[in-house]
Amino acid sequence: MANDAPPRWDRRMQQRLARGEAAALGELYDRYASLVHHLAHRVLEDEPAADRVTREVFGYVWENPDAYDPKQGSLRSWMAMLTHRQAVHRLRRAQSASADEDAPTTEDLEERIREASVAARADYIVTSMPAPLRAALELAYFDRRDYRQAAAALGVTEDEARRRLRLGLQLLSTAHVQPPRAVSPPGYGRAL
Repeated sequence: MANDAPPRWDRRMQQRLARGEAAALGELYDRYASLVHHLAHRVLEDEPAADRVTREVFGYVWENPDAYDPKQGSLRSWMAMLTHRQAVHRLRRAQSASADEDAPTTEDLEERIREASVAARADYIVTSMPAPLRAALELAYFDRRDYRQAAAALGVTEDEARRRLRLGLQLLSTAHVQPPRAVSPPGYGRAL
């Protein structure tokens, strides 16, 4: 699974991209295209626009592999950040280009961006959390099981199932917290 990739994989991928290995871009695309597209679609709510953002993000990564700093976090997180920034930029640009009365107000647009950001962070938190927590949450949410049923399905005690559900929900509750504002990579945020 992509979120289980060791940091060593991230560094090797960056080195391969820097050498211009097209196969590396293909592997990166196979691993992260669905994440990038999903995040872009969450913000833009438009399939063709999400497709364009996906192409732009992978194009940026291909042309600027050294912009990624493994010391700052995982390659997955960096690509998610790039995607979010590009999608928000595209959304704002589209909104400012539209002078119609039907166009959403700036406040509506900002609220939509905030909601998409929270949803994207929640998605990232779920995919990044340890597998035992994620499994307990999936049983409770998707299969509508209570902690007793989840414990039986997971083969753990009821106390352990409650602990996993509580920790998973605590992690998810942080999705609404606004992360510190990071600086965009040079040249990013305009049409790529």
